[in-house]
Amino acid sequence: MSLAQPHSASVTVSASVEVFLNDPRFVAAFTTIRPGGAPHVAPVRFTWDAKAGLARVLTVLSSRKARNLLAEPGGRVALCQVDGFTWVTLEGTAHVVQDPQRLAEGVAWYARRYRTLPPDRPGRVVIEIAVERVLSLNA
Repeated sequence: MSLAQPHSASVTVSASVEVFLNDPRFVAAFTTIRPGGAPHVAPVRFTWDAKAGLARVLTVLSSRKARNLLAEPGGRVALCQVDGFTWVTLEGTAHVVQDPQRLAEGVAWYARRYRTLPPDRPGRVVIEIAVERVLSLNA
């Protein structure tokens, strides 16, 4: 299991992008790369921690996205949140994390954004994305 070190913020976003990334109405398309090189895209709820420069996705260890990242720890990923012609894409490297403290942080961030606790499924992990690049339109 890859345990990424906490990441320091390396990107900044405008206030309007920050508001958009924290809107609880939206989900994002999360793209990882399968071991054979093909993309895997899945809708996810996620959180954005601007201070840490991290996006977090809660999932389970057996999910395709987690297995893709376990096959290539530190693999490149993208999260794209869209609302009509407004979108923000967060790109970076990701690690699957099982550390209880960091998993609890992921749950707390999720609860703040979505105003509910995430499903507590067996094998829950957090994917931490060290965001290196932000692209946006109309946000």
